[in-house]
Amino acid sequence: MVSVLIPSQLTAYTEGATRVPAAGQTVDAVLRDLDARFPGLRFRVVDEQNRVRRHMRIFVGREETRTVGRSLADGDELLIFGALSGG
Repeated sequence: MVSVLIPSQLTAYTEGATRVPAAGQTVDAVLRDLDARFPGLRFRVVDEQNRVRRHMRIFVGREETRTVGRSLADGDELLIFGALSGG
């Protein structure tokens, strides 16, 4: 299992949870597992071409990844961040 940190702008999908467990050996598999439980979440993070959206950031531990094919190990922490905007 992987521990996934959910950003505040996506907690409406996770019923308010900011940290959820997920199964998968890649970032994509984890996002698909989350989407099966929280429909719509994956689409907010990944676009139709299976790329991480420009305004989203994904980290495995402290290392940023821009590919959903990134391998994960049991016990990894996946952090999802959304860009903040304002003026």
